[in-house]
Amino acid sequence: MKKDTHPTYYKNSKTLCSCGKTHEIGSTREKMEVEICSNCHPFFTGQERLVDTAGRVEKFKARRAKAELTKASIKSRSASKRKPKIAKTEKIKPTKKPKKTPEKTSK
Repeated sequence: MKKDTHPTYYKNSKTLCSCGKTHEIGSTREKMEVEICSNCHPFFTGQERLVDTAGRVEKFKARRAKAELTKASIKSRSASKRKPKIAKTEKIKPTKKPKKTPEKTSK
């Protein structure tokens, strides 16, 4: 195995958060600066905001109902423009006209 292929590992690396808290962790970097940590993250502090999913469902149902009304109004408009359907009847064959016979004329 080759030597010096892995970076050096620092057992007591210092991590500084933007909130001011310092943590000592093991890392390949000697110092790190992070924006958020377990001290200031909303999930860990209990300030997490839940999304109102019930409101979203209600909005979806309202849009769906509006779409159904629109479809119904379009169908009623197009139905009033159509010609009424005639009930299907048996096809009647056209009657044959008698052939005209030439009249005999006497001279």
